[in-house]
Amino acid sequence: MNLLTNTHDQWWRDAVVYQVYPRSFADSNGDGMGDLPGVTSRLRYLTELGVHAIWLSPFYTSPAERRRLRRLRYTDVDPRFDPLGDADELIARAHELGIKVIADIVPNYSSSEHPSFQHSLAAGPGSPEREMYIIADGKGDDGELPPNNWTSIFHGPAWTRVASRLNQP
Repeated sequence: MNLLTNTHDQWWRDAVVYQVYPRSFADSNGDGMGDLPGVTSRLRYLTELGVHAIWLSPFYTSPAERRRLRRLRYTDVDPRFDPLGDADELIARAHELGIKVIADIVPNYSSSEHPSFQHSLAAGPGSPEREMYIIADGKGDDGELPPNNWTSIFHGPAWTRVASRLNQP
């Protein structure tokens, strides 16, 4: 079966998927950092390797403070990776070559600065907005201690206290 023209619902079961981290994959403009046009320029090589789909690591706007996943805009391209039109060109060229494109997003995490998170805090306990997140009250007399002993693999605490009034019913 030719997977490049396969349209069955579970194409991914037999596909060769190649993960691409745009920031280090290929630099098209010589600034020392990979970019989306760089990825586009190498797609032909991936077809020669038998790749059926590319899985793009996140390339949307993110402040990337201290290497944390602080996603702010899932529908935009980080300026470090060039304009949104470059993403459109990459996808169009990939499809011309029969390569499917999977854009990696982290839907279960957003920045504490993200409008949805800010709305959930303001809405308070029991609200539909608050149900979008898991928000745990701290332990201790004033809620100053973490609610559990979980640690973070992303360098830093797994729990951060927010203004105590926002966590109170």
